[in-house]
Amino acid sequence: MNKMKLKSMLEEFYKEDLGDGDLSSGLLFRKGDEGCFTFQMKESGVFCGRDVIEQGFRLINPSIQVEVFTEDGEEVESGQRIAEISGPMGELLQAERVVLNLIQRMSGIATETYRAVEQVKGTGVRLCDTRKTTPGLRMLEKYAVRTGGGFNHRNGLYDAVMLKDNHISFAGSITNAVKAVKSQIGHMVKVEVEIETKEQLMEAIASGADVIMFDNCAPETIREWMKLVPSHIVTEASGGITRESLGSYADTGVHYISLGYLTHSVKSLDISARV
Repeated sequence: MNKMKLKSMLEEFYKEDLGDGDLSSGLLFRKGDEGCFTFQMKESGVFCGRDVIEQGFRLINPSIQVEVFTEDGEEVESGQRIAEISGPMGELLQAERVVLNLIQRMSGIATETYRAVEQVKGTGVRLCDTRKTTPGLRMLEKYAVRTGGGFNHRNGLYDAVMLKDNHISFAGSITNAVKAVKSQIGHMVKVEVEIETKEQLMEAIASGADVIMFDNCAPETIREWMKLVPSHIVTEASGGITRESLGSYADTGVHYISLGYLTHSVKSLDISARV
């Protein structure tokens, strides 16, 4: 995780929450009032967010003492203490909610990813995320996927070429689209093509695609079409794949399965701050 970027993100989150100051704590506590609380799990899962806890509180006040007992990726149980934080009462409370919101979401994503990875264990397929992330939180959410044992798809529009249906429609054909981009990119940039029909598959192969995504295709269809794909081309299944259907896609022979639900509809893990 980029800690410099994390610091900038936290600063923006605090500006949103604190505004011109914490009215509740400012009226209630005096300078010198010290306190301590612990972060405690209220349900089991996979923890993620150690850097957020450590940087989050010290950004408010470098003198705040932070001790995190749990490593990212570690399985945790309900009732387990994961961190202890002590310092000025008002400043502890100023950081509490922002930090909790982030680590609850990150831990929820890490937990869901871990469960999905366990579900396909032994098949050889890799599970990855998508760009269906929360605006402003992509770095943290993709880090949480890695923490849970998954892999990251492209980070944004800038680090890989992915030709989807609308790109292809505007370009006129898969062949036109691949030829246009391959004539301008360097050898380190991969080109992925999204296909939905057998005709599109054959065209993507002939055009020189590096990665082929089977989009919204049934598992049995993918299994049959995989016989046509040369071994040097990386394959991916995507589109509407759920925890319930994941197993059937893992047996198709594709290299990757991308799962939007890991980030767009995951439930945050319940963590509380207790004095």
